[in-house]
Amino acid sequence: MKNKQLKQELLKKLDSVTKEILRRKNNNTLSRYNTGKLVHQKQLDFHKCAKRNRWVFGGNRSGKTECGAVETVWLATGTHPYKPNKKNISCWVVSLSSQVQRDVAQSKILYYLNPDLIVDIVMTQGKKEAPYLGIIDTIIVKNALGGTSKIGFKSCDQGREKFQGTSLDFVWFDEEPPYNIYLECKMRVLDKCGEVFGTMTPLKGLTWVYNEIYMNEHDSGEVWCEFMSWEDNPFLNKTEIDELTNSLNNDELNSRKYGKFSSFGGLVYGEFEESIHVIDPFEIPLEWQDTMSIDPGLNNPLSCHWYACDYDGNVYVVAEHYEAKKDIQYHSKMIIDKCRDLNWKSLSNGKYQAIIDSAANQKTLSGTKSVAELFYDLGISVNTKVNKDLFSGIQRVKSYLKNANGEPKLFIFKNCTNMIREIKNYYWNKEDTPFKKDDHSLDELRYYIQNKPDIPLKQVEKSIVQKNKERLIKRLKNQNYGH
Repeated sequence: MKNKQLKQELLKKLDSVTKEILRRKNNNTLSRYNTGKLVHQKQLDFHKCAKRNRWVFGGNRSGKTECGAVETVWLATGTHPYKPNKKNISCWVVSLSSQVQRDVAQSKILYYLNPDLIVDIVMTQGKKEAPYLGIIDTIIVKNALGGTSKIGFKSCDQGREKFQGTSLDFVWFDEEPPYNIYLECKMRVLDKCGEVFGTMTPLKGLTWVYNEIYMNEHDSGEVWCEFMSWEDNPFLNKTEIDELTNSLNNDELNSRKYGKFSSFGGLVYGEFEESIHVIDPFEIPLEWQDTMSIDPGLNNPLSCHWYACDYDGNVYVVAEHYEAKKDIQYHSKMIIDKCRDLNWKSLSNGKYQAIIDSAANQKTLSGTKSVAELFYDLGISVNTKVNKDLFSGIQRVKSYLKNANGEPKLFIFKNCTNMIREIKNYYWNKEDTPFKKDDHSLDELRYYIQNKPDIPLKQVEKSIVQKNKERLIKRLKNQNYGH
């Protein structure tokens, strides 16, 4: 048995050495991209994503531009390792100016494009014998499936009219283009059901990219985005990272290190990372179920979320009811129906338990009963004794997004779309207070976190089935924040 294991280990090592020799023998830079001992995982996530409108928001030197260049070369040459390949590809690489094109996108593509695959180069400026020194109009490359592909280069300073007419398979935006050029390029890939992708550092604040891509205001199923920071790039020197970090202020760090959008004083919850804190739903064990939290509203949305807490003190936001211009009877019915769907635990009197804004003690317009009393009559027992202090509540939520050890303790199920949208769009204003807009979910999140004890729920003896569930849940969490 030991000899068999030893043989298998030797074969693995021999295979690894053989692959390394072949990589060194082959003077193809692309073959060494993300294939060594160090792997940039977020680059691979970008390449594997099947969405047709993908964006990487990254700090300087985070590895974002490599994504765009490698993706372009793979698709154009018909050698993409993670997607169906097509022959005779036509595409554009869009830069802000011709000079930026030469120094960044064009340079990266030439770096990763094997010279043996280049059929011809058409220059706008300079000689094709030295394409690095000039400005390229088009590169014609061999396609592995037959025929040739065209990689065209465009710059935004040419104006929208230069982006009309052509039918394309895909477009890569190197940095943020003007909105009219983005729309024009989307038209170019329409008839081929093509794709667009962008790699950028968000230095311009809350532009159209923030709304169209990050907030996904049109709720498109084809939009995907990811943030890359210096820490995500395993090829950067840690000492250099620390020195540069200490030389930048908070606003500069927000964009240049983390690739995040900034406005006035920045995001309230800058610790929030969608790829970490937003997870796929799973069945919550009965012992984890805690309570609901409600922020009441009439013309404004009433926001209600269901909260659970595991034995390690991790908090899960598992479901939501979020709707405006409805009465208490309607909201109560919807909340109770959701409780039944979730198999949510009830009190001994059959009512469901929630915490709610103390404003619910006020009488309704009819003047007969308060909102809290109406909820109770309709089957929901609400506790109005909540800590509503804004700034201490924000700090508590921040500590759950990232604790003192840098670990996340708050996870939101993907189906809680309104809470996710609000937390992504929650900014400080000039008066150092959060913008009081679309924060209904965040108010009741604070109520829950503020009123939650610091100690985890009491453990009970677990069955074999329960232990199997916990193993599955841990596996789901690890898949979603990279452990």
